[in-house]
Amino acid sequence: MDERKETTPTGSNGWRGRTGRLPDRLEFGCTSLRLALESATAMKTHASSPAGRFVEELLGQGRFTFTREEAERRLRRSPAATYMALHRLVKAGGLIMPRSGFYVIVDPQHRAAGTLPPEWFIHDLMKNMGRPYYVGLLSAAQLHGAAHHRPQEFQVVVPRRAVRPVRAGNVQIRFCGKGPFGHSETQEVKTPTGLMKVATPETTAWDLVRYFKAAGGLENVVTVLSELAEKLDAKGLRDTVKRHGDVIVAQRLGYLLDRAGQRNVTKGLADWIADAPLRPLDPGVPVSDASESRKWRLLVNVRLDPEA
Repeated sequence: MDERKETTPTGSNGWRGRTGRLPDRLEFGCTSLRLALESATAMKTHASSPAGRFVEELLGQGRFTFTREEAERRLRRSPAATYMALHRLVKAGGLIMPRSGFYVIVDPQHRAAGTLPPEWFIHDLMKNMGRPYYVGLLSAAQLHGAAHHRPQEFQVVVPRRAVRPVRAGNVQIRFCGKGPFGHSETQEVKTPTGLMKVATPETTAWDLVRYFKAAGGLENVVTVLSELAEKLDAKGLRDTVKRHGDVIVAQRLGYLLDRAGQRNVTKGLADWIADAPLRPLDPGVPVSDASESRKWRLLVNVRLDPEA
């Protein structure tokens, strides 16, 4: 594979009756502050423990992840004793454990959020899982400056079958299994903790159309593509589409880019799919009242326009 480069509870806005009860939003803020203070107090209590000092040493080295096995060796304790020592730090909010035996250190500046940004630890997590990967779909689009709405989850593409989602504090990491994973192009993107692999704009565009349900549906995909288009190279896109070899993706991708007003990046794609059979634009919608796109050999059974 080639390598190139969140809800505030709603409630009353005023005082309720004569009970002196705070508005919901103020109550929520007080609760959050109390929890944060409790977490900070707990962390101070555990920071002087051997496990706490071990974590502080790693932070001093610029490290934010470690395994339980490493902690066992450093602390010279039994597996059970190490687990309990680290578990206390997890409860105090200083660590999260997205995967059994794999820990992420939550430094003080991120402790109120409950986790580090996933970009800070995704490479180490995937290395621990022993899985090739790249950040893809809406998460890659956001990194390329094309997220119309902030993704609700961090999306990672892996070969073939997907694995179960991972919860890291208040962040959900969802994996998308991709059959033609080896045809993907990626680039290395620098993060505060190192590097991570991210889909190129062209691979991102292909994935968004192929896995459009994971990307919020075709309605969302056409909007994201309209913002991603300025990063797309026409020849690179054509090469990416041909390398993957999925004609229906080429048909839908070309049509959606045209709808987004980006015909300049679809040059050469229409000729490649000229002999393709007529297929529905949205496979989940009846085609009884569909119009025909002769250029893209599609039965246009939904109206799709990018959001302004």
